[in-house]
Amino acid sequence: MSATASMPTWSLEPLFSGLPSDDYTVARERFAAELDAAEQDFDRWGIDGGDRLSGDQSATCADCVDRLNALSTTYRPIRSFVYAFVTTDATHEAAQKEMSVLAKLSVRLGKLDTRWTAWLGRVDVESLWTNPVNRAHEFPIRKRNTESQKMMSPAEEALAADLSEYGGGAWSRLYGNFSSQIEVEIEGETVSMSTARTRAYDRDSDTRRAAYEAELKAWKRNEVPIAAAMNALKGESRYLTEKRGWDSVLDMILFENNMSRGALEAMLDAARDSFPQWRRYLRAKAHALGYSGGLKFYDLYAPVGAETEYQYDHAERFVEDQFRAYSDKMGDLAARSAAERWVDAAPRQGKRDGAFCMGVLPGVSRILMNYKPAFGSVSTLAHELGHAYHNLCLAERTPLQMETPMPLAETASIFCETIIKRKMLGEVEGDEKVAILDATLQGECQVVVDITSRFLFEDEVIRRRGASELTAGELCAIMTDAQLKTYGDGLDSDALHPYMWAVKPHYYGYRGYYNFPYMFGLLFALGLYAIYEKQPEGFHGRYDDLLSSTGLYPAVELANRFGINIEDKAFWAGSLSVLSDDIDDFVAAVGASV
Repeated sequence: MSATASMPTWSLEPLFSGLPSDDYTVARERFAAELDAAEQDFDRWGIDGGDRLSGDQSATCADCVDRLNALSTTYRPIRSFVYAFVTTDATHEAAQKEMSVLAKLSVRLGKLDTRWTAWLGRVDVESLWTNPVNRAHEFPIRKRNTESQKMMSPAEEALAADLSEYGGGAWSRLYGNFSSQIEVEIEGETVSMSTARTRAYDRDSDTRRAAYEAELKAWKRNEVPIAAAMNALKGESRYLTEKRGWDSVLDMILFENNMSRGALEAMLDAARDSFPQWRRYLRAKAHALGYSGGLKFYDLYAPVGAETEYQYDHAERFVEDQFRAYSDKMGDLAARSAAERWVDAAPRQGKRDGAFCMGVLPGVSRILMNYKPAFGSVSTLAHELGHAYHNLCLAERTPLQMETPMPLAETASIFCETIIKRKMLGEVEGDEKVAILDATLQGECQVVVDITSRFLFEDEVIRRRGASELTAGELCAIMTDAQLKTYGDGLDSDALHPYMWAVKPHYYGYRGYYNFPYMFGLLFALGLYAIYEKQPEGFHGRYDDLLSSTGLYPAVELANRFGINIEDKAFWAGSLSVLSDDIDDFVAAVGASV
């Protein structure tokens, strides 16, 4: 049996028996009926924009909260079930059709939330807290009350919601379905794009280079529809942002992420200050691979040192053991994931590239990844199980209380990565330590340096999209410029990756600036981990409480619970200094003079 064949595919049995199936159809029709009833009640209650309301509105608000929570609870397993098919088999026609049906239902659910948001702008929110349901949802209510000041007219908001199915939603689905079916010709062999990209981790330089060159050619052949999707999505985002009165897309995204501009700027400033160190790492890696100067992009993920091959079953056991060393609760989560087959691990034709974790039921998740027998994939498994642990900590919250912004959503995942990385680095020596150092720095370089390049790219695309559409060539030029500004002489300028805008699915599934939350998650998690190492007593309960509260407070307030000021550049620089120490160790270990 091949290594790929022995990897698990996820079990969807706790959700529904199949697609199509009677139990799934009944659940979807029940959700549609609940939507019908909710729309009628919202009409009857007068939930929409309009003039200021007088009198006690607390009971009506609580009814809206209860109704929206119930609808989201019903919808989540239905949507997750279909998405599980779509992301693992792009040719599954029944799933593709069903996803289109769900898109219409999702729009209706979103419109109810939009109507409630507009209605909250008409009431005195301070009068709502006498009702315990409202008090328990104070943060999402206050946030929507603020958002109501940045809304178009009710008719325009309804139209925008309806059109999203045929506009942004359609372009997002096109990217996902189209990109997952792209085939790459590598020296006479036809493979999926996800398979081609896994060859970037191969030990053979010729294999890496051939895959890289073939990948770029494949993106070039398929660039037109992907560029069209980018233009449509960023154009729609910019247009609607302006119509709603935001100063910029970034301001809107920061609001949605419960994050201040001061915190973002402090973090990005600290990251920029660290770039010289990362360029040292990249040149040292080039030295380890046998050449001088900047690293070639196709060697970014090349293994160095004598890394052990980690087969999937070993990775599962290793992650569980390290999680359990932190706490039994975290170890039990990893054990349950393995026993109940939460993970779809192997790359294959028609399966989407990358990795993600989705909550499907309270405290229950499913994880997609494209596993390779290297430490980087072990780290990815720990990362996604970190998301699952976060979902577990949120299990007792209602859907409205669970609305976690992306920066805080990445905290648990990177904290779990840090657990296994620090454990491994403390146990290995020699060439094996070089391999683990490289695997960890490789990922962290992506989060600090490459994420900044993606931020610069998206910022420029959104700015220029206001004047006209951008050609694929212009998108490539913007991406190349962003890579030069961030990687600098750490990369060979003749061997960059101008099509990273086509590679990353986040550009096509989010309204804008998906990128910086990953840096926030890494550096915030490192700060928390440092606190755990210095003061482990009582940390576990405080940490779990933080994870359970990520939808209830602004990021700055949650950070203050641990004495962290995220608007102070010094905090971010402190986290980055931990990574600089690892870079120094790597440079010394490979004998580079950079």
